[in-house]
Amino acid sequence: MNDTMTEIELQTRAFKRAHDLLADRVSDLNEEIEKLKRRRLPGIRSAVADAAEQRDKLSALIEAHPELFEKPKTVVIDGVRVGFSKAKGKIVIDDPARTIMLIKRRHPELAETCIRVTESPNKKALANVPIATIKALGCKVEETGDEVVIRTVDSDVDKLVGALLAEAADWEQAA
Repeated sequence: MNDTMTEIELQTRAFKRAHDLLADRVSDLNEEIEKLKRRRLPGIRSAVADAAEQRDKLSALIEAHPELFEKPKTVVIDGVRVGFSKAKGKIVIDDPARTIMLIKRRHPELAETCIRVTESPNKKALANVPIATIKALGCKVEETGDEVVIRTVDSDVDKLVGALLAEAADWEQAA
């Protein structure tokens, strides 16, 4: 038994070294990404501003000449569709409770389709209820046995490493 625990300790240390190496490499990658972002961001901001300016000029030109888009209402130029289309409109509900009351009163036939009613069990709240009560409510609790725990104290990098390890497990299962 003691030899087995020694073996587990040695393997835990090997895992920790591999985990730390992975965390260091992910951290290095994140640092490089941030440096690249800082280097490229001024150019991206400039390109965004230029694209917005060109879009605004194009929009003003189209708005000034609606006669060019009567039939057809749109045309495609260099892969960009320009022209006019019917706006979809946007429904604004200032007082949802009043709107629901008015639907029920004036158009009850619309209530079923125009009023959303959502009821569902709250699993987080049920987790605090005794198991006997959960069973009496027609629910069951699964996977409550012991499970192997291998967990590092999570930092942001550790969370990413954990996600990468989980993804690697998925890759292995797929293969």
